[in-house]
Amino acid sequence: MRKASPHIASNAALGFGLGLRTDHYEAILNGPEVESGHDAWPIDWFEILSENYMVGGGKPLHYLDRIAERYPLVMHGVSLSIGSTDPLDRAYLIQLKALAERVRPRFISDHFCWTGVAGRNLHDLLPLPQTDEAVRHVARRVREVQDFLGRQILLENVSSYLTFKHSALSEWDFIRAVAEEADCGLLLDVNNIYVNSRNHGFDPQVFLEAIPKSRVQQIHLAGHSQQGTLLIDTHDAPVPEPVWALYASALQRFGKVPTMIERDDHIPELPVLLAELDRARAIAASVETSAAAVPDRSEASIALGASSCAAATAS
Repeated sequence: MRKASPHIASNAALGFGLGLRTDHYEAILNGPEVESGHDAWPIDWFEILSENYMVGGGKPLHYLDRIAERYPLVMHGVSLSIGSTDPLDRAYLIQLKALAERVRPRFISDHFCWTGVAGRNLHDLLPLPQTDEAVRHVARRVREVQDFLGRQILLENVSSYLTFKHSALSEWDFIRAVAEEADCGLLLDVNNIYVNSRNHGFDPQVFLEAIPKSRVQQIHLAGHSQQGTLLIDTHDAPVPEPVWALYASALQRFGKVPTMIERDDHIPELPVLLAELDRARAIAASVETSAAAVPDRSEASIALGASSCAAATAS
């Protein structure tokens, strides 16, 4: 088992963010006055969809540059196709690296998936067979991407609606194996864990407990919809109660992790999303307070051992 690279630094202070969407450009840049005299919303950072800004110019980059002057950014992609059998797309990687040099993101992330084959992009995040062969294949490609970018990337667990008969590993064991072999970070999508637990019948707590703490660098929260017996990761609704509860469990497991709200359809006004972000902050604060109130077991054991030794010496 490989230890996490020292280059995976703690970014807990990054706080709570939102996905940057075109609907909110003007509101973000014309936010309420704060005491410092600058316009700002109570948002700590924004996540951008990398492909939306891998362009030569125009309005997207105009707004991106202005927002980047005020807020930290992270980059999140959907076209790396890390699990495909096609060669890695060098033209895509060149554009991705150029964008990273422009915005200097805290993280660059994509997904545990494949998005096409034989040169065709299917525009979906398709699940991978969970086998030892796939672990080696994906890890090798992740290392190649990281070498090209000169930095580590994060990979996100995806929602899925089928499984492969020849999968020999659980989803969580597959994710852990790739992260350790490739020495990459993880973007934990709590909604996707919940969706998959319902669709495939597993305990989401087992998933959380299997993931190495040091690998989790970012968390996504989102809503989903139900179609028949399946839950679908649609990002078009508020975060539901079961996902909030699982988020609290994730924070108990992983500690303070940068968290963002995703909304890609039925996008509401910015203050509606800020209310959800405030709830994430409140849950994180509650978990942190509860953890502080419980003495560390190892420290308590050391103290008890010291007391016992002192008593034995005195006797």
